[in-house]
Amino acid sequence: MDESLNVFDEPLGDCSLNPLTGFYRNGCCDTSDEDGGSHTVCCIMTTEFLAFSKSVGNDLSSPSPEAGFDGLNPGDQWCLCAPRWQQAFEADAAPKVLLSSTHRGALQYCRLDDLKKFAVDLN
Repeated sequence: MDESLNVFDEPLGDCSLNPLTGFYRNGCCDTSDEDGGSHTVCCIMTTEFLAFSKSVGNDLSSPSPEAGFDGLNPGDQWCLCAPRWQQAFEADAAPKVLLSSTHRGALQYCRLDDLKKFAVDLN
């Protein structure tokens, strides 16, 4: 697993324990070479983003019991794939972001300045 640091090179905060998120289902947006999707951006789901994601083939709102996935609702926090966040950003449908819980690996796909525009945890 890559070092657990956020986009500010500080210790990575939890994203969500309910629903349990993260590539490793540890509540954090940790990543490694095993994580081909780079599940590194801690996001707060919105109705708009969930509809966008479904429209591009990634239905996050519908339950998938066989995968142990209950589906997401607006307000849920989730470790989103950085390329998907970038795609949503470019389509004006990006969800809000918790930068303290966003892994620095997201910066391979997303600009920090863009993420900051959607941050809910900046002073």
